[in-house]
Amino acid sequence: SSGVYFLKQTVGNACGTIGILHAVGNITSQIKLGEGSYLENFFKVTAKMDCCERAAFLEADREMEMAHSVAASGGETEASDVVDTHFICFSCVNGQLYELDGRKAGPISHGASSPDTLLKDAAKVMVGMIEKNPDSNNFSVMALSKK
Repeated sequence: SSGVYFLKQTVGNACGTIGILHAVGNITSQIKLGEGSYLENFFKVTAKMDCCERAAFLEADREMEMAHSVAASGGETEASDVVDTHFICFSCVNGQLYELDGRKAGPISHGASSPDTLLKDAAKVMVGMIEKNPDSNNFSVMALSKK
């Protein structure tokens, strides 16, 4: 998993935030983050850290904590304290499809992939996940894309 940006999830109910950080963290060479922005600084500071050090940094980061709290309370529907859902990220890094789940020990490779086949390759893995729990309706998909 060399070259894969990954961090552990040690903060409760932060899997959406972790998923976004995984998605953006694995494309920083392909996008331009705002100069001096929170994300640019976060990825610069954590670039050489291991996944547990990144988690500790995020956990101690008051700016992210405030942003997370504001976003979580910003909707019209009150957020439940009981959460039985989880967000993960699929990313193509160095020609491999990785499942990035902060609850796991590290990135999980699902084999060869490319930017052109990422959606199709990730969909195959997701279908397998759905087939393991066919009665659940707790699956949804979001994409971070140029187009």
